[in-house]
This record gives sequence, C-alpha cells and structure tokens, in this order.
Amino acid sequence: TRPAVINILKMMDLAGRDGIASEFSGDFVQALIYSLKHKVPPIAFSEDRCLTLFEHPLVDLLHTAYHEPKAEIIPSVEKLLAGIDIQMHIFLDTAQGVSTTLRALWAEATGDHASLVQAVRDMLEIVPFGTSKGIGVRMLFDHLRITPDEVMAIGDGENDVEMLDLASLGVALSNGYEKPKAVANVIGISNDEDGVADAIYRYAL
Repeated sequence: TRPAVINILKMMDLAGRDGIASEFSGDFVQALIYSLKHKVPPIAFSEDRCLTLFEHPLVDLLHTAYHEPKAEIIPSVEKLLAGIDIQMHIFLDTAQGVSTTLRALWAEATGDHASLVQAVRDMLEIVPFGTSKGIGVRMLFDHLRITPDEVMAIGDGENDVEMLDLASLGVALSNGYEKPKAVANVIGISNDEDGVADAIYRYAL
C-alpha cells in the first residue's frame, strides 16, 4: 500500500522534497477549489493520509476496492491544506467524465507545472512535473547499487510507462492501457487472472 511504501522510503532516507516522495502545491490548490465547485470527488495524498472535501461513494471505493487509507473529510480547502504537504491529487469520476472533460481541462490548466496520468480509467492523477515511477526506481537503483539488468517491472497504467521502459524486463498486464503495452517487453495476463503473480512465477523465480 502507499503508506507502507512511504514508510520504507523514510527508513531509506528517500522521502522528502528531494526524494522519491516529494510535494508541490499550486496546482493542488486549484484542483481542490475545482472539486468543491463542481462536486467532483477529490483525494489529496499526504504521506500516509488520504484527505477529501466531502463524502462520496467513489471516495469510499478508493478505500474498499483499492485499499488506500480511509479518507478523512475536511470540508474546506483552507483547513485541508493547513500545515501539510500534498504529494498527489486524484479526481474521481466516471471513465467518460475523466476522458471527455477532466483530462482536457486539466491538461490545459496545469500546462508544464504538473503531469496528468491514469492508473485506472475512472481516476485522473495530478503529480509534480518531472516525477514518475521511473525516476523513483532509478533513485532506488542508485541507493541499492543495482542496475536495470537486475530488475523486472510489472504494470498496467500510464503511470507505469517509465518504470516498464527502464527495467530490463517490463511486463504489461493485458487489462492495461496501450501506452504501457507499447514499451513493455512482454504482455502478461490480466489482473483478474492474477497477472502479477503469474509474471513473478514465470520470469523471476
């Protein structure tokens, strides 16, 4: 889970502004204001906390289906942002709402200040520009003194592209987006068929 990863990064001194887990704020403020105005459920990730502005079934689903921490409801942008750092903002909507409205709107709004990625079709992630799983993995290589030749990566989302491209063996799951499939060495079976476990047994053990 995300909190467990952050705790490990802290132990390895890889968290913080110059580490794998970093933060920025300007676009997050605008995203939260937009969510409040248009009633699009937001999630702000701050280390091991998930914060939101109002209750919504999609917010609950993030906890029950994706096993993220249960969101804390803080019903004002000012209070939510008080004294915390945000690492990532997610809009929760229907797949159609994300693809037809949110993505185009926020691509224009964020410009070169942030990156937009989708891990699943009903979520749009806003992350600091120039950050990716690939950059985080490269920092981990340096820290552990290993090379890409020693690493296999498995993914299915747009946020996995750089990581899959970097590893010596990139496995894209068949249920995923076309972008990770395009850079992967192998197309594995789907998540519903235990694709991650299958790839580990097939290629790593």
